[in-house]
Amino acid sequence: MTPEDIQSLFTRESGEFLFARWGRPIVPIVFGVEDETLTTVKGAFEAVVSLADHKMAETDPELGANCMVFFFRDWKELLEVPDLDRLVPDLVPLVARLIAADANQYRVFRFEEDGAIRAAFVFLRMDKELSKIPAETLALSQVVQTILLWSDTAFKTQSPLAIVDGATILRPDIAGLIRAAYDPVLPGAAQDAAHALRLFARIQQSQ
Repeated sequence: MTPEDIQSLFTRESGEFLFARWGRPIVPIVFGVEDETLTTVKGAFEAVVSLADHKMAETDPELGANCMVFFFRDWKELLEVPDLDRLVPDLVPLVARLIAADANQYRVFRFEEDGAIRAAFVFLRMDKELSKIPAETLALSQVVQTILLWSDTAFKTQSPLAIVDGATILRPDIAGLIRAAYDPVLPGAAQDAAHALRLFARIQQSQ
């Protein structure tokens, strides 16, 4: 992975470079699934957070849970979730846009004062396409896309996952980048594209 590859993963379609990682322990909560799938999603969080050498917690002192994952069949169901409109600004027009786009997934992030990730909301509308994906694969993919603030175009052409000997795994280059991103020497957020060079240097040091 070159510095240019890294830079592209955090450069938004607008041309803005924006990197952020979690600044506090992650406390996930999952809605709309059976216990078996819940265990799978929690396991994916544990695996990716461990890879990043970050932390999870039982509760967030300010928010209770700070990473909410919703599984549902219809976007309109979000409008019925109590107090969700207080956590996600402009929820009604957002749902209207997602319905119009026939979207099946969306992520919303909230940030600390220093720009690090404070909270995340993951919305998964289980249409035919998402329903075909094994729960382990879907969970791992979503957690990977939530552990950092990737570009809105980061994984449009290539998944962060790969299949090896029939098993779905996190791509080694993406795993290495996540580890580097959580190096305590680096800041929790950056808007300067030169940050890609610092990430690249950390990856090289770990190899």
